[in-house]
Amino acid sequence: MAVSDLNEREAHGAHIPVMTSEVLEIFGERVSDSALFIDATLGAGGHTSELLDKFPRSRVVAFDQDGQARTLAAQKLSRFGDRVRIVGANFRELAALSGEDGWTGADGILFDLGVSSMQLVMADRGFSFQEDGPLDMRMDPDGDGPTAREVLAELNASELAKIFRDYGEERHAWRIAKAIERTAKTGEGLERTMDLVSLIRRILPAPVQRKMGGHPARRVFQALRIAVNSELDALDEGLDGALSAAGSLCVIIAISYHSLEDRMIKRRFLKWAGEGHGNVLTRRPLTPGEEETESNRSSRSAKLRAFITEGTENR
Repeated sequence: MAVSDLNEREAHGAHIPVMTSEVLEIFGERVSDSALFIDATLGAGGHTSELLDKFPRSRVVAFDQDGQARTLAAQKLSRFGDRVRIVGANFRELAALSGEDGWTGADGILFDLGVSSMQLVMADRGFSFQEDGPLDMRMDPDGDGPTAREVLAELNASELAKIFRDYGEERHAWRIAKAIERTAKTGEGLERTMDLVSLIRRILPAPVQRKMGGHPARRVFQALRIAVNSELDALDEGLDGALSAAGSLCVIIAISYHSLEDRMIKRRFLKWAGEGHGNVLTRRPLTPGEEETESNRSSRSAKLRAFITEGTENR
C-alpha cells in the first residue's frame, strides 16, 4: 500500500501515541516552555505534536529512518512550521547532533520503541502476522539491509532458533527453525507473511497453539523484526547518543514493549547514575492505566523509564 493510498484515519489515526499523559507530566515538571526536545522515534508524529502543543515555545528534532513515516508526519506537523526539524536517520545517529555548530544540548529526549500500528496497516511492509504481504520487515524499506525473507532463506536452523529464542523468547524455536530450514531446502522458500504463518500453524500441534496465549506466529515475527533491523544494537548506540546530545539538565524517557529492551534501558540508566551522569526518575517502570489499555491495545505491554542528567557535562 503506497502512502497516498492511506486514508486519513489510517495515516494519522491508526497510530495512537502511548502513555502521552505520563510523558507530558514527566517533562512538564522539569523543563520549560521553550525546551528543545529530541523525538528519537517520530513515527506518525503523535508524541511530537503533543510536545509542541504542550510547550508552546519548544522545538523538536525528530528522527525516523522510515521515509513513508516521515512523509505522513511532515503533513501532520506542518502547522508547527520551523519548530520541528525531521531527520531521515535511525536514532543510532543521535550522537551526531552534539557535533553540530551551536548545539547546546537537548532538554528532553523521548524513545518510543517498536513497530507502529501505522506500519502494521501497510501490508506490503511485511510486519503483520495478520495481513498478507511480502516478508520484508525493514524499518527503512529503501535501505540495503536484508529482508526477513532473505534472513529465513540464508540462515540455518541453529541460527534461526537462536534468533527466535533470544529475541522472541519462543519456546518452540527449534521446531519452527527446523521446519523453515526444510522448506528452504526444497526450493519453495517463504515469500510472504502468510507463508510463514501457515508453516507455524502447520507444524505446531493444536494443543500447543492453544497454550501460547496469543497468535502462534507473534513471537517469531517479533524476533525476525528485531533481527532484520538490528534493533538492540541500534538501541545500544541510540542510548549512548542520547547522553551525548543531552544538555546538562535533560530528561530522557524510554518506552519499551518487550523485556529485552526494558532490561537494556534499566541497566543503562543505572550505569549512568553510577557514573555520576544524573539520576533515575522511575524506581520501577511506569505502565499504562486501565483506560488506556482498553482504548489502545498496542499499549498493553508498554513500560516507561525515565532518567535525568543533572548538572553534569555529558559530551
